[in-house]
Amino acid sequence: MRDLSHVWPCRADIKIVRGNGNTSNSPNGSAAPLEIEPNSVALLAALEAASEGILIFDSQLRLLHITETFRAQMRLQTEGPFLEPELLDLLNRADLTPESLACVRGLLANLEDAQTPSALDLRLRDRTLLRFQLRKPSADLFAAYLSRGSDQEHEHGTASNHTDLLTGLASRARFEDAIGSTLKQTSKFAILLLDLDGFKLVNDTLGHAAASALLVRVAQRLRTATREDDIVARLDGEKLAILITTSASSEAAAQVGRRILDLVQRTYLINGQVVTMAASIGIALAPDHGCDSQSLLRNADLALEHPKAGGGPRLSVFEPAMLERAVARRTNELDLRSALPLRQFEVHYQPQVSMEGALVGFEALVRWRHPERGLIPPNDFLPLVEEIGLMSAVGDWVLRSACREAAHWPQDLIVAVNASPLQIEGGRFADSVRRALACTGLPGRRLEIEITEGALLCNNDVVMRTLAELRSFGVRIAMDDFGTGYASLSQLARFPFDKIKIDRSLVAGSEAKKRAIVRAITAMGHSLGVRTVAEGVEEHEQMERLKHDGCSVVQGYLYGRPVPVSEVPAVISKLYRVRHESTSIPEPIFYEHSSPDCVLQP
Repeated sequence: MRDLSHVWPCRADIKIVRGNGNTSNSPNGSAAPLEIEPNSVALLAALEAASEGILIFDSQLRLLHITETFRAQMRLQTEGPFLEPELLDLLNRADLTPESLACVRGLLANLEDAQTPSALDLRLRDRTLLRFQLRKPSADLFAAYLSRGSDQEHEHGTASNHTDLLTGLASRARFEDAIGSTLKQTSKFAILLLDLDGFKLVNDTLGHAAASALLVRVAQRLRTATREDDIVARLDGEKLAILITTSASSEAAAQVGRRILDLVQRTYLINGQVVTMAASIGIALAPDHGCDSQSLLRNADLALEHPKAGGGPRLSVFEPAMLERAVARRTNELDLRSALPLRQFEVHYQPQVSMEGALVGFEALVRWRHPERGLIPPNDFLPLVEEIGLMSAVGDWVLRSACREAAHWPQDLIVAVNASPLQIEGGRFADSVRRALACTGLPGRRLEIEITEGALLCNNDVVMRTLAELRSFGVRIAMDDFGTGYASLSQLARFPFDKIKIDRSLVAGSEAKKRAIVRAITAMGHSLGVRTVAEGVEEHEQMERLKHDGCSVVQGYLYGRPVPVSEVPAVISKLYRVRHESTSIPEPIFYEHSSPDCVLQP
C-alpha cells in the first residue's frame, strides 16, 4: 500500500466546528454532524482526490470526514453527506464480514492503547479484501486509509510481519520460528503460556469489542513486564505466550511468571466498565522439557492446565508426570468411548436391608470391565465419562438395565439408580425414566432415583420440574450423600424427598460429633415422614448404633458387597423375608439379546 503519511502536515490543520445541538434539520432528529472549518477545504479536496479511501475521526470516535472512495469501498451510501456522527454506527452499516467487523471494532475500542501506524486486513461479504491502515497525525485526530488488497499480498504480508493484528504481538508462526532460532543460539530458555480465566464471560457479558479491548490492554501490560529481548505472542483466542531467553532455572522463570500474574490480574477499565481478570501460567524449560517448538509448547500447555485442574496455585512448571497423566487420560477417553458399544459396562447390585435384617431392595452401581485392567469402580471413570459428554448415554443404559432386572424380583423390592447432576440438568431425564418404565414393565413405585445435593444447585427450576414429573410416575426420590453439602436443609423444605441417605463419612468411626449429626438427621427424617438409609455400614457395632439412633435402613459390606446380576438371586434367597407367601426367585436376566424396543444396546 502506498504510504500517505506525506498528506498530513506536522500539526493538525483541520479545524473542527461542533454542531450547535439543533436537530431540526437533521434526518430522524439525529444530532447535527460535525463540520470542517472552511480554511481546511483545500486539504479535504486533496483527500478526496486520493486513490485510497480516507476516514478522519477524533479520539471519541466521532466522524470528522469520510471520502467518497472510502464509502464506495465499504459499500456504504455514496450520495449526500454522511449522517452517522459516530464511527461505530458507520462501521455497522458497512458490508464487512462479522469477523472483520469484530476485528476493526476491537482495534478502535481502546484507541489509547492502539499502536499507530497499524494495519488490518478486512473482508467484505463478497470476499473482497481491503487493507485498513490506522494512523495518528496529532494527539486528537486519527486517520484510517482503505485500499484494495489481493490474497497474494495478504499472504505475503502475513508471512513477512508475523504480527497479530489485534494486539500487535507476535503471531503463533513468528513465535514458533523464534523458538527454533533460540534453540540454535542458546541451550537454556523458558516458555510461559498465559491463559485468561473467565475471558469468555467478559466476551458474553460486555461484548466482542470489550473483550478485544481487554486483550489489547493485557498485551500492553505484558510488554511492560518483559525485557526488550523477550518475545510476547498471541497464539490464539485469549492464550498468550512469552519466550524468555535468559531464564536458566525453573525458579527464575517462575519469578517472572509471578510478576506477570500480579500485573495481568490487576483491575481494568474497559469502555467505562471495571473488569477483573484471573490468569494461569504454565512454564516449560528448554532443553529439559523439549528440544523443538511443538514439544515445548505442548508441555507448557500441560503445565498451564495443571493449576486449573487442582484449583490453584495459578502457576505451574512442567513435570514429566503431567505428560504421563495426559497420555493416560487420552487412552482412557478412547477406551471409554468404545466401552458402551463393546458392552464393557456392567451393573452390580448392593443390598439395602432393614434394621430387622429384611431385604428391602438394591442399589444399582455401574462397573467397567476393561479388557486389560479388569473391573474398574465408578469413581475411577465416571468423572471422565461426564467430562467427555457420555454421561447421558451411560446413565440411560444403567437405568434401563436396572429396571429390566428389577422387574423380575419380588414385587416389594425396589431398585435405586443414581442420576448425575448433568442428567437432571439436561431436562430430558424424566422422559428417559418414563421410557425405561414403559419398556421394562417395572412399576414406578419400585424405582428410586438418587440425586446428590449438586443436582439441586444447578438449574433449580429444571430440577424441581423434573423431580415433580418423576413423582407423577410414582417414582421415589432419595437425596444421596446427605450431610456432606451445604444446601440440604433448604432443599428438603422445597421438595418432599422419600428417603435420605446418610453419607458413609458420618457412619465411619464413633466420634460424638458424627453421632450427634446422625441422630439429628434421623430425627428430622422421622418428623418429615422420610426414611433414612445409612451407607458404608461394615460392622455390627455400627449397625447397633444406627438402630439405636433411629436409622431405618442400612447398606454396606456388613450385608453384602455389590454383586453382578448373576449373583442377585442368591442374595435375594439369603436376605428376602417372605411377607405374604412364598415367592420363587427368578433366574438373572442377561441383555445380549434384549428386545430392540427397549434399546438396551448402545
